[in-house]
Amino acid sequence: MSLKNPEHIIIQAKKLVESDKRSEIRLNAHGGNSILVVCEPQEEINYIRAIRSLMNDHNYTIIDLNEVVIEYVKNNESELASYFKLLKGSLKQVFKAPEGESWPDLFNEIIQSIEGSFNNKKIPVLINSGALYGSGIENIHIMEHNLVMRSELPIVVLYPAVKEGEKLLFLSHRPSSKYRCMIVS
Repeated sequence: MSLKNPEHIIIQAKKLVESDKRSEIRLNAHGGNSILVVCEPQEEINYIRAIRSLMNDHNYTIIDLNEVVIEYVKNNESELASYFKLLKGSLKQVFKAPEGESWPDLFNEIIQSIEGSFNNKKIPVLINSGALYGSGIENIHIMEHNLVMRSELPIVVLYPAVKEGEKLLFLSHRPSSKYRCMIVS
C-alpha cells in the first residue's frame, strides 16, 4: 500500500494545468506538453477514482483507453482478422500503422479522442494506459505527436509504474521514457 494520497497528487496535477504558468510544464518536459501522473500499479484504481471525482468538470475530458480499445475492436472486427494474418510478422502494426501508411488504427483513434478534447477547449486526461501494453503504442508516441506538442492545452496521462532508482518501469516491468513529460508523483 502506498503512503501517497491519490487525491493530493491529482490536485497537484490540476494546479499545474490550471495555472497561468503552463510554460513550466514545457520547461520541465523538455519542450513536451504532457504531465505523467505516476502511480503504483496496485493503486491505479484509487487514482482513477480521484481523477473521476476531481477532474469531472468542464475543464477536462477523461479518455478511458480501455474504452477506446474496445470501441476500436468493435468497429474494426471484420478487418482485424485479416490485418493479423497479413501482418503476423509485425503484429504491433495492427494497432499503429507504420510511418507513411494509413488505415484505421488504434493510435489514430486515441489521437482523434485527444483532438476532440482540444477542440472542446478541454484538457485530455488519459486513464487505463496499461490497455496499450503490447500494442506497439508507447506513451511517448502520444506525447510527441504534433497535435499534443503544438496544443495550447497539455495532456495528463495516468501512468501505472514503479520507480527503480532513477528509472520508471511501466506496469512494474517495461522501462519507460520520461523525456517529453513532466512527472507528478
